[in-house]
Amino acid sequence: MCGIVGYIGTREASSIVLEGLRRLEYRGYDSAGLAVLQDGQLLLRRSVGKIENLAALLAQQPARGYVGIGHTRWATHGGISEANTHPHTDCKGEIVVIQNGIVENYRELREQLLAEGHIFRSQTDTEVIVHLIEKYYHEHGDLSTAVRLAVTRLKGASAIVALSTLEPHHLLAARLGNAGGIVVGYGQAEMFIASDMPAILEHTQRVSFLENQEIAVITSDGARFFSLSGAPLEKDIHTIPWDPVSVAKEGYQHFMLKEIEEQARSITDVIRSRLDLEAGRVRLEGLHAFSAEQLLSIRRIHAVACGTAWHAALLSKFLIEKLARIPVEVDYSSEFRYRDPLLNPKEDVLLVISQSGETVDTLAAMEEARGKGVRCIAIVNVVGSQAARLADGVIYLNAGPEIGVASTKAFTSMLAAAYLLGLYLGQQRGILDKCQMEKLLQDLLELPSLVGKVLAQHDVYKTLAQRYFKCRDFLYLGRGIHYPIALEGALKLKEISYIHAEGYPAGEMKHGPIALIDENMPVVAIAVRDHVRDKMLSNMEQVRARGGIVIAIATEGDQEISEKANHTIFVPEASPLLTPVLTVIPLQLLAYHIAVRLGCDVDQPRNLAKSVTVE
Repeated sequence: MCGIVGYIGTREASSIVLEGLRRLEYRGYDSAGLAVLQDGQLLLRRSVGKIENLAALLAQQPARGYVGIGHTRWATHGGISEANTHPHTDCKGEIVVIQNGIVENYRELREQLLAEGHIFRSQTDTEVIVHLIEKYYHEHGDLSTAVRLAVTRLKGASAIVALSTLEPHHLLAARLGNAGGIVVGYGQAEMFIASDMPAILEHTQRVSFLENQEIAVITSDGARFFSLSGAPLEKDIHTIPWDPVSVAKEGYQHFMLKEIEEQARSITDVIRSRLDLEAGRVRLEGLHAFSAEQLLSIRRIHAVACGTAWHAALLSKFLIEKLARIPVEVDYSSEFRYRDPLLNPKEDVLLVISQSGETVDTLAAMEEARGKGVRCIAIVNVVGSQAARLADGVIYLNAGPEIGVASTKAFTSMLAAAYLLGLYLGQQRGILDKCQMEKLLQDLLELPSLVGKVLAQHDVYKTLAQRYFKCRDFLYLGRGIHYPIALEGALKLKEISYIHAEGYPAGEMKHGPIALIDENMPVVAIAVRDHVRDKMLSNMEQVRARGGIVIAIATEGDQEISEKANHTIFVPEASPLLTPVLTVIPLQLLAYHIAVRLGCDVDQPRNLAKSVTVE
């Protein structure tokens, strides 16, 4: 959730750190701060609210130096206040720390440190870390040793960066568990630290990743890596292919709208180079670790994810069961990790879906499965993320940075990737013959152009937003493969407009939700031409009979649906397995235009974060 940026080199640290924090605003935060080493002193600048408040403070009280760290905070322990904003200092102001994650045993540690005479100035759990480092530094006289010993005292997942006047030519970074990433970036006579790629892509694309229970000692000339035991480690340097220009809005009012409009391209990027049309086959090089025998031995897939990715996991169940005939169980990551799931290491596979690859509950679900010998496949967007590194096989979305907190292009890319996975498993297991594969691949190839047709219409959404933006409740209905789309449509409206919305399987409408229907509650019905269309038509008639408002998503040319609805949004006809990619886009645009009409902060909705790295 929170953002971390660090710099050491020959340029003004504050400007680089501040700009890096701006590039991490999409992660969600409620306060921001930085610390710069200037003439042997640590200067702290912290403010509540948006980063612009911090920028204004720096304009009044400059902090000039060549080493600095910065942080955007999302409150967990302690309220939203300047005192609780990172960075936090030790008793003498010689050491500062920023942290992502939660210190689960902070109360116990705080009591011990208070008893030893340490002075606390905040309500945060983070502050115990800097006092532990202070304690161990004065015992051992070495900052890396102090950080290493402090981290060993912590329970829970944390990503930590420390800076000190005691060793002014070093930055220290540590990672414990899965509290979010730590990326070390390599420049010319300068080095960078970030919790996510966009913060440093303007300066470098050469990076190393800090893993669980590892520490980095960083100078302007490079970095040395150690395990928590103190053993030196060798790290590869990766070149990240993202272009920093892609992070910019490119003239769009919001990142979310830009990312909605990018979906024809992002879906193309998912399938690019993965189809062998001549042979009628799918190539997924990221799954090379699975032998043909292992793929044949799969008897069950456990799909786990959170939020929007969980809706993609629900859809993956329909896709994989249809294309590969393998049963798929779907869990919220947070539920899976605590229910002691029955796993068979010889026959089961865990499928994790995550945009960031850093979601703490999803990573914990992977650890649960790996601990029982179960192999993992990850569908992720962020190259080199923790989920990608933990997995036995990876399908990268290749969607590029998604800045808007409410996921759009990553979601449809997940659906395309799940379709590819279903095809791949189907072909490897002999379920799909060459003729079937050719038809299924052709359907996929046509999808980006169909997405483009859906995106070509905008006026209808502005009209609907103008008419219904004052409504406080919406109901979304779908059947079969479109039930997860109903859930996703409701989630999008909730996330960015703060309007209460529920998604339901349409067959359940009469079992409770029908009591809510009146002339003030719009009902969005996904009623495309498929095998349950007539059932959806019946649902729509039941809503209209009670004075309800129906907004239908229908297949082009379906006048019967149009006659039964108050408003109709048409999508092109497509393969039933891929139609959900088309039907979700109108729901994204409807939510977007309603939120804009309400004046909401579309890209950074309140209380939400892009990468959820705490429980």
